[in-house]
Amino acid sequence: MGCFSCINGTQKKQRKEEERQASAEARARAAEAAMRREEDFKKSAHGRAAQAQLQQMAKQSANTNKGEPVLKWQMT
Repeated sequence: MGCFSCINGTQKKQRKEEERQASAEARARAAEAAMRREEDFKKSAHGRAAQAQLQQMAKQSANTNKGEPVLKWQMT
């Protein structure tokens, strides 16, 4: 009976290691697929439009009025 538990323990360790390797491979494939999707998106019209919008937003935030009022007026 003790020998069977030894074999089962070894099989469990081996199975756990195989599952860990399979999981690591799946994560690597998913990361590669995500990178391909991101590259494809950047090349697409939607991706270029999104990039242009982000650049425009960054430009607008860089040109803030720095606390000054937008409309200035004087009393004469």
